[in-house]
Amino acid sequence: MEQLIRQYISAYNAMDVAGMMALLHDVIVFENVSNASGITATSGKAEFEALARQSLGVFRSREQRIRSLTLGERTAAVEIDYSAIVAVDLPNGLKAGQALTLRGVTIFAFSDGKISRISDYS
Repeated sequence: MEQLIRQYISAYNAMDVAGMMALLHDVIVFENVSNASGITATSGKAEFEALARQSLGVFRSREQRIRSLTLGERTAAVEIDYSAIVAVDLPNGLKAGQALTLRGVTIFAFSDGKISRISDYS
């Protein structure tokens, strides 16, 4: 599980959508719960991939860094430091070129040797 998480985060940081997709279960559920922008959710690989590709144009660069990682039997909790440079003006007031930093927690769940759920909280 830890190796899958590290591979996923590495692909995410490299903006490698194909690399991210290779690690996901067909029934992947994704949710992002943010104090600033509410809840974003997808169900299935097609929806996840569409969101992942859409987000490529939003950031000039982005990086997730693991602060801590706690493994369970079928889940893992990862404390994340997130930083990014915004590529375009966003509706929430962030402007192109502006830096964004967050700290959050991501819960991963696993099924059949793949990531089956990603829940981001920030």
